[in-house]
Amino acid sequence: MIKDRSKEKNRPIRVGVTHGDFNGVSYEIMIKALMNNHLYELFTPVIYGLPRVVSFHRKLLHLTDFNYNVISNSSKITDKKLNIRSLSDEEIKIEFGKSVPLAGDFAFKALETAVNDLKNNKINVLVTAPINKKNIQSKEFNYHGHTEYLTDRFGMKDSLMLMVSDQLKVGTVTNHIPVKEVAGTITEELILSKLDILFNSLKKDFLIERPKVAVLGLNPHAGDNGLIGTEDKALVNAAIVKAKKQGMLVFGPFPADGFFGSGNYTQYDAVLAMYHDQGLIPFKLLAQDSGVNFTAGLPIVRTSPDHGTAYDIAGKNEASPVSMRKAIYLAIDIYRNRQKWETMHAHPLTEQ
Repeated sequence: MIKDRSKEKNRPIRVGVTHGDFNGVSYEIMIKALMNNHLYELFTPVIYGLPRVVSFHRKLLHLTDFNYNVISNSSKITDKKLNIRSLSDEEIKIEFGKSVPLAGDFAFKALETAVNDLKNNKINVLVTAPINKKNIQSKEFNYHGHTEYLTDRFGMKDSLMLMVSDQLKVGTVTNHIPVKEVAGTITEELILSKLDILFNSLKKDFLIERPKVAVLGLNPHAGDNGLIGTEDKALVNAAIVKAKKQGMLVFGPFPADGFFGSGNYTQYDAVLAMYHDQGLIPFKLLAQDSGVNFTAGLPIVRTSPDHGTAYDIAGKNEASPVSMRKAIYLAIDIYRNRQKWETMHAHPLTEQ
């Protein structure tokens, strides 16, 4: 259970940032995104990481005026300053571009510590830097990624991976599973569950009063009337019909290639794709480096950059902080939008 948040009213929003895999670009993008001291007037950043690794990157990036407050306990967070919530003060061997077990261990430790702080209201929102999904695996972390872990930790039956940019929002029915398992995983009930989460998120997290959502078909040409598979008519269209009966403005199924190629996505508030690459390839092409991954359907706010560890450019001072910065800003915006939503619906006359 998340504790009462009444004590937070007079403090700045606290943004927890987990450091991910320290052999990737995570420290570079975190530091670059947070090196402007003026940002600390708007929110309080808390990096869950390793002070020695921060110091190493400070020298690597030639930052003489990058200052921060190292703390060993989350009760010592200082508002309006950059805080490094220390996971360990031991010497860490950094091997850029390599996947090592220690990096996975500390990635999980950062995540676990930050989640506990979320539950205890030490921080308000969570931004996760990229992890290596292989080296983080353990008895404690047996998940495909952050999305599944957080869904479980906060006791939710389902959630939605929602990619967000200024011009496009794309959710996926299935997350990180092999392509050969996609068709067997998709059911009418699963599509309806994702649609329900998506519509609720568009209303509460993005304050869109009457969301309009497009649903993509599973097969090429959305099945071509059963010629290329029956799933689109039997499952996808059936779910859309039921969703419409529940009052949702939902349309489709649309053939994915023509939908994005024609620019039809601009007519909708969000798009629901059937699987990972179907939605994320066009999203990343359109969003470039400004996309953000948001986990919709959770009682807490979690965002992340829409890219991975980028081992190939780690340590080269080539990583762009734009997606990380956008992830921080989006987390804050959604947190505030939820407060507005709660206020509006607690006082119906205000909404009118």
